[in-house]
Amino acid sequence: MIRAALCPAEPLPEARAAVVVDVIRATTTAVAFLEAGALELWLAPSHEAALALRPRGFLVAGETGGLPPPGFDLGNSPKEALAAPVAGRRVAMSTTNGTRAAHRAAERASEVALGSLWNLSAAARWAQGRDPLLLLAAGKEGHPGLDDAYVLGALLEKLGGGEGDGARFAHAVFERFPNPLAALRASAAAEALVSVGLGADVEAASAVDQSKLVPVLDRREGPYLVFRRSGP
Repeated sequence: MIRAALCPAEPLPEARAAVVVDVIRATTTAVAFLEAGALELWLAPSHEAALALRPRGFLVAGETGGLPPPGFDLGNSPKEALAAPVAGRRVAMSTTNGTRAAHRAAERASEVALGSLWNLSAAARWAQGRDPLLLLAAGKEGHPGLDDAYVLGALLEKLGGGEGDGARFAHAVFERFPNPLAALRASAAAEALVSVGLGADVEAASAVDQSKLVPVLDRREGPYLVFRRSGP
């Protein structure tokens, strides 16, 4: 059984596994960090918790309102992440929507993966056969987001559909748009990025199957969720 939730504020069902999507931009950036050679991603429950890892040699990445908070080494840009000096290092991440959604998913599922358009096919392969499965959209500040709903719909298309209105809505959004870039550009998340001069990240996040890896939950370390790469 596959269920889809359009934002973490919804009542979420118990599941064996969950795929969390914040295509603009946390889950896309997470894939980019691992592609760039990061050893682990530690998803923090707050900016303060992320910064607390800096004295331990972590790079700290994330955003508030699209921009890096004070004291952070990096933002939440997939383009920046690909070029960042993260090879062999641990990265602490804290963002407005995506990392918090991952923590919410981990309350309901023992297996958690991060999905995006960049690793769409790989995330679908990871999810295949994990039952029951929850697809969770990070949304935007407690509300559903068109961009994440589109990606949930794309995952459902590859997985053969799901049950419930959330899945039906996400698939309808997927069918409504001619291509990923059109869907992402129509979202409030894209509008917010454009307003702070980061519109190029919207186009970057719309690329499909740029990566064959999937960030998967490896373990919990206190309040942190530790993700490592699964895949080639």
